[in-house]
Amino acid sequence: MEEPIVNRVQQSALAVVDLAELAPVGARTLLDIAQWLDQGLLLREKEFRTHIETHDWTQYHRHFVAVHCSTAAILPAWATLLVSSKLAPFAQKVVVGTLETLENTLFTEALQQFDVTPYKDRPVMIKGCSDKQVPENAYVLLLARLQKVAKKISYGEACAAVPLWKRA
Repeated sequence: MEEPIVNRVQQSALAVVDLAELAPVGARTLLDIAQWLDQGLLLREKEFRTHIETHDWTQYHRHFVAVHCSTAAILPAWATLLVSSKLAPFAQKVVVGTLETLENTLFTEALQQFDVTPYKDRPVMIKGCSDKQVPENAYVLLLARLQKVAKKISYGEACAAVPLWKRA
């Protein structure tokens, strides 16, 4: 008679945290201000404002937007602020920087809201593989939050866990 297969990981006190599940859902868009500059380098206020006024901002509805300039142009601070003010009614979030900056910001905000109380005095596994890209900084932030409550923390999968930290 065969013994039934038992999932010992599922029956253990081990709690698994998958950071990919914290990623907000929505399109990520990189908006390059250089397209509205003279030769991509020089901001001419009148022309810049005309481009801003005629641009279709509705296309960013519910997007997460990173505003940046792909050239070496030196921009006045108001230029980015003006673009951000036009995005605000439509975008879910606007940051200045790259898509990487945007992802770091989104994960930082999600982790600030993440409830760590279910992990109190428990062994925790930070899931290593995911279908979604997770910024490395998010793992560091999660680890710092979990260290305040968890019994021990590892990284990876239950079959190949890398121990990271254990409460003394």
